[in-house]
Amino acid sequence: MIETIKLKNGVRVVLENMPHLRSICFGIWVKNGTRHEPSELNGISHFIEHMLFKGTNKRSAKQIADEIDSIGGQINAYTTREHTCFYTKTLDSHFKKGLDILTDMFFDSLFEEEEIEKERNVIIEEINMYEDIPEDVVSDILFHEVYGNKSLGLPILGTKKTITEFNTKTFKDYFKERYTPSNIVLSVAGGFNREEVLELLNTFENFTIEKDTPPNIFSEYKKGEVKKFKDIEQVHIQTSFPSIPTMDNDIYSLSALSAYLGGGMSSRLFQKIREDKGLVYSVYSYNQSFEDTGIFSLYASNAPENTEKTLELMMKEIKRLKTDKILEDELSSVKEQLKANYILSLESSNSRMSNIGRSLLLTNKIRTPDEVIEKIDNISMESFYSVYDRVFDLNKVSIGLVGRV
Repeated sequence: MIETIKLKNGVRVVLENMPHLRSICFGIWVKNGTRHEPSELNGISHFIEHMLFKGTNKRSAKQIADEIDSIGGQINAYTTREHTCFYTKTLDSHFKKGLDILTDMFFDSLFEEEEIEKERNVIIEEINMYEDIPEDVVSDILFHEVYGNKSLGLPILGTKKTITEFNTKTFKDYFKERYTPSNIVLSVAGGFNREEVLELLNTFENFTIEKDTPPNIFSEYKKGEVKKFKDIEQVHIQTSFPSIPTMDNDIYSLSALSAYLGGGMSSRLFQKIREDKGLVYSVYSYNQSFEDTGIFSLYASNAPENTEKTLELMMKEIKRLKTDKILEDELSSVKEQLKANYILSLESSNSRMSNIGRSLLLTNKIRTPDEVIEKIDNISMESFYSVYDRVFDLNKVSIGLVGRV
């Protein structure tokens, strides 16, 4: 059973009781990510994510690690373009302890200059690590090309230049501005007692702010082409199209389109470019939807001399999908894949906590598994090609290349 509650100060709570489990996963979801940052503060959301683990008035960074390990729990966080999540997973008997550690970090982190300086070096190494992953590099440079130097165009980690400017005051001011009750969802999934959990979450009712001003996050897709030279063996290719927002009625049909075009070994891109032509090892498609926009991408990596041929085949497969249409039994098979992937992804307290927390934060609604299955079952040939026509405008295709180009 899924239940949503709003605390007096506006913090939203979503609970999913799974009495057959002995674990509880608790997440603090904040509607703040890279796209909410001004360009001069690019990377601050990700840096704050790191700094919350670096000590409070009650606990040092070492004590945070020791205490969560002492109860066999897990604690982690991540930052995306639209949100940040901090979470713990513990046995039901240790939920109170895990919650206390995470709330202490969230409400009372010190942001000490000495720790900031150390973590700055850690994040620089993280940036260096991502520079060694061309699949991530091509995505970042294409995002920057089509969305520009603000909002969705900014890299999640920030840049080596921007992160050198942050200090204690920068962090505290930004945290006060963006980590506010209206931007927060608390998500709990697992085997728990409802009354006990709500009593423990009451600490969030004392969380107040002086102002809550939403930033301007509008992003407009602009067609572009971008290349980055890297002395590596392969050229990494990404072609992208403007897509649809998270709440669009066609979002499930777009999932089916992506799965059929480039979602697995039976997909058209895999069969044509890898199996028939032997040009690549990796080729796939994926969609990223946001509050107001989206981007649909095709990715492949190949030897430099095959780049033009791979790009040509990508475009041919998109065009061919309009003339050589998906069959009814193929669409049925794709829908079964989507349902199986969705249901299998929900078989732990972690995934259920993430599913309900992210949904409430970004869409302000929760769809039950049965409702999602019904949405997938309702994908029709008409809706499949309706979203195809909306996404695949070849006059708006953008191209990113990383390698010896």
